[in-house]
Amino acid sequence: MNLGFFLVLFGLVELIINFQRGHTFIYIEHMMGTPELKIILEFSAGAELLFGNIKRRELALDGNQKWTIANLLKWMHANILTERPELFLQGDTVRPGILVLINDTDWELLGELDYELQPNDNVLFISTLHGG
Repeated sequence: MNLGFFLVLFGLVELIINFQRGHTFIYIEHMMGTPELKIILEFSAGAELLFGNIKRRELALDGNQKWTIANLLKWMHANILTERPELFLQGDTVRPGILVLINDTDWELLGELDYELQPNDNVLFISTLHGG
């Protein structure tokens, strides 16, 4: 039994667990007694290249805070955006040419940055930006 598992078991510290299973990357933030907000992020049509070439991520975010798409984008920039942020973000939002679907619905119909994430939401980012 490793020390990280022991500490999580007893809830003594915040632990970030990263492990890779095929092309799925699981990122879990765990704190003692903290509820989790589980969501799925997906990247398609080249957007995955900006996120370590990982197409699907299952997240368990801190459930004690309100998570909007605006908060999620800031979290993504700080934690998982690995390449050229200017190709994904423009100011506090996604760059034009990045389509965002939440549970297969265009985010523009759901309030864009103000949409409050719900348990098991699926957020898909599709790039329409292609060189030529």
